[in-house]
Parts: sequence; structure tokens; C-alpha cells
Amino acid sequence: MFSLLLGVLMAILDTTVVNIAIPKMMSVFNAPTDKIEWVLTGYMLTIGVLVPITGFLQDTFGSKRLYLFALTVFTAGSALCGLAWSADAMIVFRVMQAVGGGMMMPLTMSMFYRLMPPEERGLAMGFWGISIMFAPAFGPTLGGYIVEYLDWRLIFTLNIPLGLIGWILAYLLIPEMETKKGQRFDLAGFIFSSIGFFTLLYALNEGTAKGWTSLYILALLFTAASSLVIFVVLELYQEEPMLDLRLFKNATFTLAVLIGSIDSIAMFSGVFLVPLFLQTVMNLSPMQTGMLLFPAALATGIVMPISGRLFDRIGARPLVVAGMAMATFTTLHFHRLNVWTPLSTVMLWYMYRGIGMGMTMMPATTAGLNTVDLAKVSRATALTNAVRQVASSFGIAIFTTILQRRIIFHAADYAAGLNAHSPVTQAAMSRIGLLAAQAGLPSAGKALTAVMIGGAVQRQAFVAAIDDVFWIAAFFTVSGALLGLFLKTPKASNGRRPAAAMEV
Repeated sequence: MFSLLLGVLMAILDTTVVNIAIPKMMSVFNAPTDKIEWVLTGYMLTIGVLVPITGFLQDTFGSKRLYLFALTVFTAGSALCGLAWSADAMIVFRVMQAVGGGMMMPLTMSMFYRLMPPEERGLAMGFWGISIMFAPAFGPTLGGYIVEYLDWRLIFTLNIPLGLIGWILAYLLIPEMETKKGQRFDLAGFIFSSIGFFTLLYALNEGTAKGWTSLYILALLFTAASSLVIFVVLELYQEEPMLDLRLFKNATFTLAVLIGSIDSIAMFSGVFLVPLFLQTVMNLSPMQTGMLLFPAALATGIVMPISGRLFDRIGARPLVVAGMAMATFTTLHFHRLNVWTPLSTVMLWYMYRGIGMGMTMMPATTAGLNTVDLAKVSRATALTNAVRQVASSFGIAIFTTILQRRIIFHAADYAAGLNAHSPVTQAAMSRIGLLAAQAGLPSAGKALTAVMIGGAVQRQAFVAAIDDVFWIAAFFTVSGALLGLFLKTPKASNGRRPAAAMEV
């Protein structure tokens, strides 16, 4: 478990920890924003393309062999990223990193599940879930510390010793698992899934910046929709599909995937919005923000295996409902954020929210996997991770778009109540004019007043917009809690899935 967890933690940490180093890379490589953003975008898109095929590769080459290969590629890519001499080189090496990292997520999830006896699978999946919930929250803290106090290239080179240790442990400790001989590669499915997931994820990533109604984004979305429709039709009629969409006939598995996706969307609302509030409104540095949010990451990491053990005893439903209810309660508290909210309060709300999320995701996922034939678990984990990847990108895209539009709305609303004769403006002009006169710049009073009032309006509009977005996030958490009421938890077996699994 430790050797597997080490690999997937590195892979998921590198999806967030690098964000903090982007400004530094722009300076070192003298690269414009539109080029350097591919350090992040290239990693995400490569993972999106590779996740669906991981189930086939695992069944064909064996879990242990594929994991060692993925860890080797990821570690080598990390070493090359640490040596990168230009933005172009960094982008190429990041894609190489993602080839290994993209395979490790569904691969290790499947291995955690299959290596453990049925009565301990909840605990095992809880440990695996640490990577999904803890790593994204801890990444900015680690990245901020490395960039501010050490060499930014350590973000990549630290993976080298960890990767070597993980490889040796995996080689010595992980048993071989059976493979399936004579499988046909679903080439058509791979082509259309690659085109579909690539264009969909890229459109979700770029939609806010380029405009959702722009011809470029509409063309990407049309290509994505067309490719994925063809992909679905092909998979439903393939004897050996790359992604076994027939698994969605299992209602419990489908419900578990849906709850996990909702959890991912809700989680990224906090990961995206709270740091934005702390840095933009409260003027904290990235390092200060990371340290403030670190207790939440720690609490989430602790609660994941605990919720896994509780799942083994009481099942998924009470954990999912209670976790989503806690997440809803704290999300609604975040709706009341303002410039006077104490930082200690933000830290506590965020920590309770993380605990709620940590109680939800892996119990729901394990409940779904328990209803799948053990021989199809590798395909089920690939399908689960593919849907979750799209859900996370969709969540960030929708929250970013709503945030920008609500900022414009609130700024216009606040500005409409201000004019040269309003009491607020008159009071500000009087005080600033006096200060300007004392400084020997009497004519600057009006200009300074306009700048300060404009800044205050934008700041308050930003806070009000974040509050609005948390209403949307609360809608997702409430939906997850309601769906959790219908979640059933049939006991897992070592062979075929139990008869208690629901079919539709």
C-alpha cells in the first residue's frame, strides 16, 4: 500500500504544486503566458487521453509491470523537467511526466482494491483516497514553500529519490496479477475517445478566457460531442471495448460514479475559490495561504482511512449522507464570506468542509466497485477516473465563468449607487482632498478619490461574486447528500459481484 500510495501521491501533487511555480518559469524562460500555460494544460490533457486506456493496458500487460513502467516514465519525466532549459522543453517533459502520472491514478486504485481482502477494502480505498483529497489541498502549500524559500526546480527533482524508492518497494513487495490473453485493442474507440476527451477538456480549460460563444470554443465542443457520441456507440457494440460503458447498467456503480463526480466538483470549488479570496481580498501571499489551508488538508488526509474503516463496518450510505451534509453546512457558511471574516474562521470552515468531503468520496466509490465483477475492476476504475477528470474540469470551468459574470454584475450594481453627490463619495473626497492638500497636491484629490472608490467597488464586487458561487457549490453538495440516500452497499466478494447489486 505504501509503495503504491507514494507513486500516486507524486502524480496528483504535480497537478497542483506546479501552479505556484508558473510565474517563476515565465521569468526564467522569458515565456509569454499563452505558452507557459501549456505546462499545466499539456499535463491535464495527456492524463485525460490516457486514463480511458489504462484498464486495457492493465489487463494486457499486468498491473505490476504497468505500474513499474508508469513510475519509471513519471520519474524520468520529473528529472528532465528539473533540467529543462526552455519553455518548449518543459512542456515536452511535462507531457512525458503525465504519461506516467495519468496511468498511475486508475491503475493504483484498481490495485488497492484487488490486493486487499473484501473485509478491508474500505480501509485500503480510504488510504488511496488520501492522494485524491489530500494532494490537491497540500500542493499549493508545498509549492509555495519551495518557490519562496528553496529552488523552484526542486518541485520536479524531489520526485527522483521518491520515485526510485517507490520503484524498488513496488518491485519487491507487489505480487504479480493475472493478465487476460488474446485481447483485441479497440483502435477506433481509442481514437475517438482521445479526440473527444482532448477537445472537451481543452474547451473546458479555455472556455472562460476565450469566451464560451466564440467560434473556437464552439468548434471544440462540437468536435468533442461528435467524437464522444461515436465513441459511445462503438463501445456499446464492441465485444472488448476500451471503456466498458455497460458497467453503467449497474445502478449502484452508476450512482457511486455520480456521487464521486459531484464530490470532485464541490471539492474544487473550495480549492479554487478560497485561495482566490485569501490572496485577492485578504492580500495573503501564496505561502501564507497555503499555511492557512494546511490544517484542512491534514484533517482530510486523517479522515480518509477512518471513513474507509467505518465503511467496512456500517456501509457507505450514512457516511456519504453525513459527509455531504457537513460539506453543505460549511459551504453555506462560505456564502457569508466578507472582508471582515477572521482568518481563523476561514481556516475552521475549510477544515470542516474537507472532513465532510473526505467522508464521502471513497466510501461511495468502494460501494460501487463492490458491485462489479472482480475481473472488470480495472475497467471500472478507468471509467470512474475518466468521468471524475471531466467532472473536475467542468467544475472549475463553471465556477470561473459564474465568478467573472457575477463580478461584472455586482460592480455595476454598486457603481450605480455612487455618483459625485452621494454621501460616500462626498465624504471620501473631503478626507482624501484634505490629505492631498497636506501633501502639497491639492489637484490630485478627485483623481485619488476615483481610484480608491473604484478599487473598493471592485473588491466588494469580487467578494459578493464569490459568495454567489458558493450558493452554486452548495447545490452540488445537497445533490450529493440526496443521492447518497439511495446508495446501497452489498458486500464485496473475491470473485463475481454479489447478486444484491441492482440492475437497470
